[in-house]
Amino acid sequence: MSVKAQEIELGAVDMATFGLNLDGVYIYKNVNTDSQFMSMERIASGFYKVVADYYPMVVGRPSVSKNGKGVMIVDPDNLCMPDIAELTVNHPAEAFFETRDNIDKAKNTVKFFNLRKFYHDSGVSRPPQATYNRDNAAAIVRVIRFAGSNYVALYISMSHVLFDGLGATMFFNNWAECTRNLDNPSHTLQNPPVNDRKIVTDYFDTVTAVEPPHTKHLKEQSTVSIMPTPDNFAPILIATPGNPAFEEQHLLHFTPDKLEQVRHDIDKAQTTNLTLAVLLSKVVLQAGIQAFNSMPKWSYVMFPYDCRKSAGIPTEYSGNLSFSAIAPLESQAVLDGSGKELAQAIKAHCSKTSGEYAKSTIDTIENEIGVLFQAGASLCNSANSSYVGLTNLRYMPLYSIDFGYGGPEILSCDYFTGEGMSRIYANKQDGGIDLVMNIKDNLFEYLKTSEELLKYADVIF
Repeated sequence: MSVKAQEIELGAVDMATFGLNLDGVYIYKNVNTDSQFMSMERIASGFYKVVADYYPMVVGRPSVSKNGKGVMIVDPDNLCMPDIAELTVNHPAEAFFETRDNIDKAKNTVKFFNLRKFYHDSGVSRPPQATYNRDNAAAIVRVIRFAGSNYVALYISMSHVLFDGLGATMFFNNWAECTRNLDNPSHTLQNPPVNDRKIVTDYFDTVTAVEPPHTKHLKEQSTVSIMPTPDNFAPILIATPGNPAFEEQHLLHFTPDKLEQVRHDIDKAQTTNLTLAVLLSKVVLQAGIQAFNSMPKWSYVMFPYDCRKSAGIPTEYSGNLSFSAIAPLESQAVLDGSGKELAQAIKAHCSKTSGEYAKSTIDTIENEIGVLFQAGASLCNSANSSYVGLTNLRYMPLYSIDFGYGGPEILSCDYFTGEGMSRIYANKQDGGIDLVMNIKDNLFEYLKTSEELLKYADVIF
């Protein structure tokens, strides 16, 4: 791989993601019985090309500059090469599918990939975490073939330091575009990435920080003094060990009509995303009270939000520019309040996504990093708190990741970090959504029997 030597300064938000991964499991169907379907050679060649031509940071190594800043050093003689491999599972892909009837009776059944069943029954070990700490690659790719099956799975795991969710999705699509055009040496990307971190620094230099209410709340909840950020915080964050993924993963499916019914029943004036958060905050709290035999004082709802548009930063910016909007809610109010009241309360907190709040988050990372540890202690399901974190990937162009063989038929993901976190994926098979939930098995035992939840959701696993 030919890349030029360079040093890319990392922003505070990039630095805060060391130890975290971005991932995806995309299931493709070989409808034309193509013997070269999802060619390992082409997929790998496309990866090397898009990295060499557009994303050299992917093969860089993190370090600390002379002025103490975190940087990614791209050294052609010491590249952090991706780990790309192919493997065959001695089972058909269908052995790991769950199926449900399609609401459109003229269409095939809806299929879901059961990741837990796959790791338990396939004989395939979970790939290593994409991390710099054990000198693993920052990008891990597996092309997974199944015996006697026309399905192929593409597993991707990359260090979060490189991208946020929007940046990663753009990378996956650009990688696919380069793969489709390998036979055209003059091809250039239609929407090349913007990699210069300086445009973010320049923007936030003009912004005055305003502390979000949730930051003040987290400080007030701390029983110890908030740890200030050490002067040498760059090497400390770079050395962050890989956060273990949460393996108690579950899947709910909402058909389009049931999803709309959630919105109509709770508050039809609000978005689907908000009303789904209302439903989940209620049923997760109720399940937690049963599981822990305790009523927590606080319930939390979290949405990540992208700061590109409000900051006037190009959509093609590839780095981390996502922040958290958090609603701290008194649990009794969650239980007793109407859905409409709860929607208004969550919206009051989580609609505040200004650059001033984002700047405050950056200042917190750089000066009071202990607030992040307090957030980690609070944002979970326990006897002391209830938590629903929702990452909405529904409108991300994941079905367009086409390496020249058509886009994926089924979207899934690997185990990811964060108990209480959930991901929303579009399901093109019936137009509904899949909700992948990180929630403890003992808590889910209560959740899956919730009559309020089962009015709308189908429990897949």
